[in-house]
Amino acid sequence: MIIVTDEARRRWHRSGAERWGLALPDFAAALERSAAQRFRGESPTAPGIEAYLDSLKLDDLALACACARGSEPAWEHFVREFRPILLRIASRGQTVDRARDVADSIYGELYGLDERDGVRRSLFDYYHGRSTLAGWLKAVVAQRLVDRARSERRLEPLPDDETALQQSGRDEGPDVDRQRYLAIVQGALAEALSILAARDRLRLSLYYAQDLTLAKIGTLLGESEATASRKLERTRRDVRAAVERRLRDEQRLTDAEIALCFDYARTDPAFDLARTLPPPEG
Repeated sequence: MIIVTDEARRRWHRSGAERWGLALPDFAAALERSAAQRFRGESPTAPGIEAYLDSLKLDDLALACACARGSEPAWEHFVREFRPILLRIASRGQTVDRARDVADSIYGELYGLDERDGVRRSLFDYYHGRSTLAGWLKAVVAQRLVDRARSERRLEPLPDDETALQQSGRDEGPDVDRQRYLAIVQGALAEALSILAARDRLRLSLYYAQDLTLAKIGTLLGESEATASRKLERTRRDVRAAVERRLRDEQRLTDAEIALCFDYARTDPAFDLARTLPPPEG
């Protein structure tokens, strides 16, 4: 895909890239990456590409691109304007020290601590200007908090509705009932996973069985971190709904019994989603 030079120059001026010392070829490359990501696997028309590029947050894209290229003025502006946002987002439900630790680790990724083929890789390269930079950073922070919590608590439950689990009560029946419920929910989960689209099943497998971060999954699947996170959450919701439906319709369990099934699965160390998932497909 080729971005017309005159159109790239027009957007370069509109973005304010000059104040960051961002060269036109670098900005044009960022536009092309964004368009290539948006129209991946498609054959868009020229008007469609132009309409898409005009919808981008060009000023934020220019700032991110300049920071990725190591522009000092851009970094000074980013730290001044966005560090408070990072800290505020990371502080939700976290201690001050933990919030600063998360924010600082993201700074390292944004600057680019890893090199590939002699080129420093910046997290900013995954920002394509489709959302505001502040909104994208919010998603990045949320994902880092999830990744960190997952590493600290290796067994992550499939369900997200903790309220339902809390309401299910803590009175456990005999061990035989526990094993029966675990076997039922394991079977329902296996059936739900078997009908997933191959790409959704692969994403789950990479996250749970291969223990990859959302960033790495996005890289492997040609998605942004935000897209990988959004699709993972959608798949988790779909799987949970499918499991509940099977437990209710096929096993004839009550709502209380279904909640108990999830409660047992959440607390049983032997219940491992990785054992249910198929290996990644090539």
